[in-house]
Amino acid sequence: MADRASGRGRGTKAGVDRLLRGVGVSSGIAIGPAHVVDAGALLAPEYTIPEDGLEAEVQRFATAADKARRQVRKLKTKSSALPDSAAEEIGILLDAHFAMLSGSRLMRGVEKRIRQDKLNAEAAVQAEITSIAQSFADMEDAYLAARVADVREVGQRLLRNLMQHKYQAFSFLPEGCIVLAEDLSPADTALMDPRRIGGFATMLGGPEGHTAIMARSLGLPAVLGTLGLLQGVQNGDTVVVDGIAGQVCVNPSPDVLDGYRRRRAELLAERAQLKTLRKLPAITRDGTAVTLNANLELPRELDGALEVGASGVGLLRTEFLFMNREDLPDEDEQTEILTRIVASMDGKPVTARTLDIGGEKIATALRGYFSEPTNPALGLRAIRLSLKEPKLLETQLAAMLRAGAHGNLRILLPMISSVAEVRRVREIMATVVRRLRRRGVKIAHPLPKLGIMIEIPGAALSADGLAPFCDFFAIGTNDLIQYTLAIDRGDEQVADLYDPLHPAVLRLVQFTTEAALRARIPVSICGEMAGDPRYTALLLGLGIRELSMAPNNLPVVKRRLRGLDLVEATRRARTIMDQTDQGRIAALLDDFNDAAA
Repeated sequence: MADRASGRGRGTKAGVDRLLRGVGVSSGIAIGPAHVVDAGALLAPEYTIPEDGLEAEVQRFATAADKARRQVRKLKTKSSALPDSAAEEIGILLDAHFAMLSGSRLMRGVEKRIRQDKLNAEAAVQAEITSIAQSFADMEDAYLAARVADVREVGQRLLRNLMQHKYQAFSFLPEGCIVLAEDLSPADTALMDPRRIGGFATMLGGPEGHTAIMARSLGLPAVLGTLGLLQGVQNGDTVVVDGIAGQVCVNPSPDVLDGYRRRRAELLAERAQLKTLRKLPAITRDGTAVTLNANLELPRELDGALEVGASGVGLLRTEFLFMNREDLPDEDEQTEILTRIVASMDGKPVTARTLDIGGEKIATALRGYFSEPTNPALGLRAIRLSLKEPKLLETQLAAMLRAGAHGNLRILLPMISSVAEVRRVREIMATVVRRLRRRGVKIAHPLPKLGIMIEIPGAALSADGLAPFCDFFAIGTNDLIQYTLAIDRGDEQVADLYDPLHPAVLRLVQFTTEAALRARIPVSICGEMAGDPRYTALLLGLGIRELSMAPNNLPVVKRRLRGLDLVEATRRARTIMDQTDQGRIAALLDDFNDAAA
């Protein structure tokens, strides 16, 4: 099998046995016909900008252009790893696109149309593209005519950024198809039904970004950061996505395809065997009970969580209520959906997190509440947005309080960094409780427990001070690692630097856990570390007794912990915490895991 990536255009037939390497982010093997996502021509809205809003509109366009330049630079960096001829061809094209996004006639023309014609940025981009295309056509020059396609492609990229465009719904696709795209947002991934979509692969993205988390939660095999993915692939080509090896194979030969089919059958057999653990208790060899909960991205995952024997929902990400819609869900709608989830758990706890929109998770309906920051991870997101726009938080809290009357619901606050934030939320919650009681609305009694995510190093370091104001802690290792190591967890270019075993990360987890134990409040891990059996012994050895993960990971983690001796795991954890070298930490942990296998 050739390990190469063709540089040919999309209109040509892909070669046989073309193997592409990326980052496997969700395990499993999917085989099916390719569906190449085409962003398509967007219908740009058109409206007049008032005089006092022109500078803000120009800035909005500048932000979209800056994002487009970052996207093109990222693609150029990745393309450099292709074979020489392909890298050169794609590099020249991307250089041309970058030039159009930097002080070109296109950029100057759009800004002029915004200022002089008072057009919104989308309409200005569309008008300028049309004007440039017409002027090229009037010159009757074959070379310039060929460049029109490049101008239109750059324009479409600008429009997608301005409109925060979700690519498309996937409900019409043939069953078992494989989605291939330059990039997919978490909102795009939320539209994928695992009963219809076999798996997906993208050119961009990293293993700990929210798109990857969504793929794992849905159980969809996925490979991100795949070089040359869209070159030479047509809709209908046979594609294999190997989320374990991090490979995409286009048009495999019959022998290669048979090999993948055998491997897939073996994986399915193993999963069937793991299902036999469902009714067995989650206890270590020496009898220590551990709570295994499920993280839910979407309500449709609830049945899967119950099927694998989850003790409850340790993290319900409520962003799904706001994604892929133009309006905001009101209190009654949120109450109805949350009530269904809480009631379906039949008394098992459901920990619902308040809105964590921001960063890579952008909801169209909330577009007017904040502008795109230079660094989304450090901007207006999560609890910061909720406290800046308290009506959003009040509506969510009201819905959670009402849903809590139908079962066991806890409320979790994301991205907390100070006691003042917790106090302010409690004040808002008290106001909402009084208002609901005046309305005669049935709410949870007693009131739901209120906990916080520990995902900022500052929160971990001040866990002792936060604990008296909280009913429980949930350690979000995804963002904790990102902020501690200054690594964008959604960027495949630095994916190799994202290390849960960095001593600084482990010490923050240890510090938080010990602070919770001293304060006698529950503490859990709800980040991706919880769902990886490699880390189970270490987390239990540090004192964690509650893990929450994607439902598909729960059986393999249960198998691991049932084979553990907690005394030995605690002894090994203490040895690991004395280390300062990541390599030594990894070796000690893997040696312990291998000995127990």
